Amino acid sequence: MSETTSKLQLPELDQTLISIRRHLHQNPELSNEEFQTTASIRAWLEEADIRIANYPLKTGLIAEVGGKQDGPIIALRADIDALPIQEETGFAYASQIPGKMHACGHDFHTAAILGAAFLLKQQENELKGTVRFIFQPAEEKAQGAERVIQSGALEDVSAVFGMHNKPDLPVGTIGIKSGPLMAAADGFVVEVAGLGTHAAVPEAGIDPIVAGAHIVTALQSIVSRNISSLQSAVVSVTKIHSGTSWNIIPDKAVLDGTVRSFDENVRSVVLKRFDQVVQGVVAAYGTTAVVRWIKGPPSVNNDAELAEVAIQAAHNAGLRVITPTPSPAGEDFAFYQKKVPGVFVFMGTSGTQEWHHPAFDLDERALSISAHYFAGLAEHALKQLNTDNPLEAK
Repeated sequence: MSETTSKLQLPELDQTLISIRRHLHQNPELSNEEFQTTASIRAWLEEADIRIANYPLKTGLIAEVGGKQDGPIIALRADIDALPIQEETGFAYASQIPGKMHACGHDFHTAAILGAAFLLKQQENELKGTVRFIFQPAEEKAQGAERVIQSGALEDVSAVFGMHNKPDLPVGTIGIKSGPLMAAADGFVVEVAGLGTHAAVPEAGIDPIVAGAHIVTALQSIVSRNISSLQSAVVSVTKIHSGTSWNIIPDKAVLDGTVRSFDENVRSVVLKRFDQVVQGVVAAYGTTAVVRWIKGPPSVNNDAELAEVAIQAAHNAGLRVITPTPSPAGEDFAFYQKKVPGVFVFMGTSGTQEWHHPAFDLDERALSISAHYFAGLAEHALKQLNTDNPLEAK
């Protein structure tokens, strides 16, 4: 963080951000349902006299803190949606909505980026450009980023930054690396069609369960026999449903699962071989199959030059910088990086459980640290863009 930003002392910032985060935590809303969350964010921004930009979003919103009118624009992104999980933390500020919980820390992301906006507002006239704050809906369904892009909110942006809390990193540590950080995440549904019959006379039918079981086994050869050992991918069948009774061979079996990869060429090979393996197996067993893909986001792939900017800002903020291990989880921040250069970082939060766990929690000391980091990062990135425009050629 720059000397200017580090001297900023917003009254009771720490407690303000904790209060915001806990309010959001108590009132979680699922993807595309974030109406009250959006209203709360709007109210906090308006109270701080931060202008709301006019982009057509049903939920989520865009705000700006601007300096020079002709300067560059960078974006800071936070996701705002929760998950359909029953909370089991037992905290006084636990979710008040049954079956819904901020089990991935999006309440933390939102509060921290709000904090960065509050800090940057205090020196708005000194900024070398404009900082655009994206409070994005529907990350958990991998829909929100594309909606923000379709709204036009990224058209004039030179760089975009975002984060995910990382429970296994201690507070005060930040993970930053260039290149792949999080995986492309595709889902699949395979419907195997056979011919039902009595279980005592299987020869009178065509068993989709046997074919489905062999599909599960055959899929495991895709990575081991088609992908280099120096690269990585995951094919996981996570759900199998078939049949209604112990004495009936059903006429259909359905397999669900996911494919994860970090490289677009690897992703293409796996998806192509997947279809070939499925069709080959079902043909061998006299069944047929339809494969339906649920295309997820591509891999989060950090820009090398911006990663150096993010690392320098972390050193300025006194954070411990590590090179993180890439995560096979998916993130729709990747869609932004297809439009403009961007960097996604892992912020240490000293959590006790992993993402999506019903007892997920994090250390709230990381809120102020994150707010100050992103305020300093925004200031540093704008100065870099004004100095030598390292991204203009991209």
